[in-house]
Amino acid sequence: MPATARLFTPRFLTMCAFTFTVFLSAFQLFPTAPFRIVELGGTKADAGLFLGFLTYASALSAPITGALADQIGKRRMLVVCGLVIALLSIGYALSPNYKIPLALAFLHGLFWSGLLSASAAYMTDVIPESRRAEGIGYWGLATIVAIAVAPNLGLWMYNHGWTWLCASTGLLSLAMAGIAATLPETAVSARFRPERFFTRDLVEWRVLVLSLTLFLYSFGYGGITSFAALCAVDRGVSPRGIYFTTFAAVVLVTRPFISRVADRIGPLRVFYPCLALIVMGLALLAAARTRAGMMTSAAVFGVGFGAAYPAYVAHVMKHVDPRRRGAAFGGILAAFDTGIGTGSILTGVVVERAGYAAAFGAAAALSALSAPYFRFVEGRVLRLGLPVSPEPGGTAGAARVPVDRR
Repeated sequence: MPATARLFTPRFLTMCAFTFTVFLSAFQLFPTAPFRIVELGGTKADAGLFLGFLTYASALSAPITGALADQIGKRRMLVVCGLVIALLSIGYALSPNYKIPLALAFLHGLFWSGLLSASAAYMTDVIPESRRAEGIGYWGLATIVAIAVAPNLGLWMYNHGWTWLCASTGLLSLAMAGIAATLPETAVSARFRPERFFTRDLVEWRVLVLSLTLFLYSFGYGGITSFAALCAVDRGVSPRGIYFTTFAAVVLVTRPFISRVADRIGPLRVFYPCLALIVMGLALLAAARTRAGMMTSAAVFGVGFGAAYPAYVAHVMKHVDPRRRGAAFGGILAAFDTGIGTGSILTGVVVERAGYAAAFGAAAALSALSAPYFRFVEGRVLRLGLPVSPEPGGTAGAARVPVDRR
């Protein structure tokens, strides 16, 4: 496929609008829920449980919801998940104590995984293979623009009342379901049959094992999502959302360029430097005491974190059966969300006992393991040719995939 293959198609742009709406809704809720939980009598450790429960539920269910999207249709999965999350917003609004939002967060995570795995698989179907890193990079800008706007909008809405915030997220969830309903369905691999669905081939194990790399570096992101605003307040930095705004602005500027470079020189030559920048960004946040320090951390972390995912996906998807992209993204999401959830929970615990510097320093140390882990596992997993899904009428394990060493 030529490098000039068309990227900005109507379906691509509709998916960008869908993703912007998803994250505009979610990132109004994620940074403000900790404030609400503390207001209702919870501790900072309890506040970290909100995102932790949500992302753990997402991680546990992602391999199943991703594989399910392959069989029932990605568009249908997006519509159903959007409608259910809209209903959950009502539950958040009516919660009389902090324990109910924590319970709802787990249910939220189940449908959040359906949104993310199905939308990622749908977009991979739409993007030309020769421009995959670039396409994922541009698509990711919809997320980044939403993250740039949503936390401050959410904090502003929260100042006017928790109910107003929940109404905003609920209406946006209805909007995302409406956008998804306008999409044409992509090919469905097979009609859903429970006896054929729940087999050992349900999970893309190669992708899941390799994606533990994402767990190691997304741990810090989980801590940032839940505690960057609280950290700013603790350190006397204003506005509270400055970290998110800086992070988003930097990713917005750098991600398209870096992703285009990844398509040209090879994803792995971009991925490794990005992992190093993630470590540096977290270390800088641990040491930051001023607005300038937090903004510097956000900028360095933003360059690395923003470009790492497109490079990773572009590399991995070369080794995945197109009919199994939902399952593959389920594996990626499982590892990624486990990292975010664990980071949110443990950062809250460490902050409660030792402070923000220790918490983000520990996240930096853990993320430093991501590059050696990926280097050790990647060649072995792909070179061994662990089974992709079998061809129709074929045998599992028959397919072998080459190793991309670019």
